[in-house]
Amino acid sequence: MQAYLFVHFKEKTTPDGEQVYFGLSRDGFHWEMVNDGAPVLWAYYGDRGVRDFTIVRNRINGRFYIVATDLSLSYGMRNQYHHSWEEISRNGSKYLSVWESDNLVDWSEQRLVKIGNENFGCVWAPDAIYDREQGDYVLHWSSPHCSDGYQNKAIYYSRTVDFEHFTEPELLYRKEDCGVIDSAIYEENGVYYLIVKSEKNPETMIMLKSRHLTGPFERIEAFDDSMKVLEAGKYEAPTAVRLEDGRWCLFLDYYGVPGAGQGYVPFMADSLDSGRFVRSDRSFAFPYGFKHGTILTISQEEYDRIRLHDWSDKGYV
Repeated sequence: MQAYLFVHFKEKTTPDGEQVYFGLSRDGFHWEMVNDGAPVLWAYYGDRGVRDFTIVRNRINGRFYIVATDLSLSYGMRNQYHHSWEEISRNGSKYLSVWESDNLVDWSEQRLVKIGNENFGCVWAPDAIYDREQGDYVLHWSSPHCSDGYQNKAIYYSRTVDFEHFTEPELLYRKEDCGVIDSAIYEENGVYYLIVKSEKNPETMIMLKSRHLTGPFERIEAFDDSMKVLEAGKYEAPTAVRLEDGRWCLFLDYYGVPGAGQGYVPFMADSLDSGRFVRSDRSFAFPYGFKHGTILTISQEEYDRIRLHDWSDKGYV
């Protein structure tokens, strides 16, 4: 019987919100907080805050990796970023934060990884997936680039086997009429599905598919129809998980209200290939608003280990 771990942050104006939080579920529908809703790990380097998490169970070496955007709005928006998202996009978030573990409870100290080069602006919202064709991991993220004057963000990728050494960045997907951010990729029946937030035309999620992890990608029109029910410009950060019964749950991060009212909204589909997702709020329960994270399928033993662990010393050793 599988269970689920959700790695996320909280939307707060204080620095404790932009840290590493865990949520657990036995069924994927009903979620509980870990460590009484306090962070399980803290960022002390870089911006001293982290957002936009992914977590990976590395099938090559068996280790777990948390990778996150190096960004603190609590500290930085009023300080080095001068209340400017444009400043962040051009000059902030040049590193990714990484933690690693053998057992999901004993984690390494945060380390910073430089993934881009002088041609990139920010490096945002990392996610990773195993490439069955090449036997390594594709880490992908959104960035602006000097090639168009840092105007429209696109999705770039780099390859790794150990989340320490990475290949030079390459373009994964660019939308011709606008920027795209917050990429997530999943495999179903040998096909890769890329979900991204389009910044206009439409200003919501789009989904594409390809037989190869790095494309080329083809737009799925049925998914566009499913997303027409959403208010434009209010959702981002897609993350999905395949439940034990084979159905897919897609979570979209709602940011249409200030503060604690934000968080994930669930949608269900029988398959990714169908592209048809139905909003399913009544089937799910969260203890508070989970923000921009990723779900890892775990065993019942791992669920119990995380739930029963004493997290009180984490971040202070």
